[in-house]
Formats: sequence, structure tokens, C-alpha cells
Amino acid sequence: MAASTSFRISAEAKRVLAARAEQEGTSATALLERLILEGVEQLDHPGIVFRGPAHDRRAALAAGPDVWEVISRLQELEGTEEEERIAVLSEETELHPRLIRLAVDYAVEHVEDVRARIERNRRLAERSRLAAQHRRDPIA
Repeated sequence: MAASTSFRISAEAKRVLAARAEQEGTSATALLERLILEGVEQLDHPGIVFRGPAHDRRAALAAGPDVWEVISRLQELEGTEEEERIAVLSEETELHPRLIRLAVDYAVEHVEDVRARIERNRRLAERSRLAAQHRRDPIA
């Protein structure tokens, strides 16, 4: 539930906010809310950035893939020890283990969002696989 509040910001900050909101096709309030929420997350998780359109922002490593992609691949890897899987993924991707751990730490605090993105990707991959199979069937 939204709560009414007021902040005093400089005329320059207001101008920049309004211009950016117009550029993104959103309201200054919606943009400010997104910037606050993402900014706090970035302070809590240095190295995490947010990408994508306003309606589908996703956490990602600043110099790498989305967090959900890292977690999805870790789930696929053999081995029971987290550090073992992190080492394998680091070798596969050339991502430093510290960055992989950063993605894991973020995911632990945002389980539902990360899980939903992984599941959505798996559903889309399965749909694509079935569509490709159906395209081959009439030819076979």
C-alpha cells in the first residue's frame, strides 16, 4: 500500500528526475520509488545492478549475467558442496568465485523473485523445445 510522503530535493534533482521519467514514459514518483528500492539493494549488495525495462527489472552482476542465470546454472551442476559447484561454474564462465557468491547472497534474500525467473525461463525453454519438435514432425 502506498503511503503519502514528501521530500525536499533540489531544483536540479527535480529537473533531472522529471526529464528521465518522461524519457522512460513513467511518472517521476514511479521512477523515484524504483531508484530508491534499487539504490538500497545496491548499497546492501555492492556489485549488483538492475537491468531491463521498468516493468521487468532484474538483478544482475555488474560485469556479468543476471543473478537468476547464475543460480539456475548452480542448481544444474553436479556436487553437493556449494563451494564445489561455485568452483566449477567459475571455471566454466570465468566469473570470479566472489561474484558468484555475491549472486548467491542476493538470491538468498530474494528467493521468490529468483525462483520465479528460473521457472519462467524453464517454461519458455520447454515451450521452445516442443515447438521445434512439432516443426520437425511434419517433415519426418
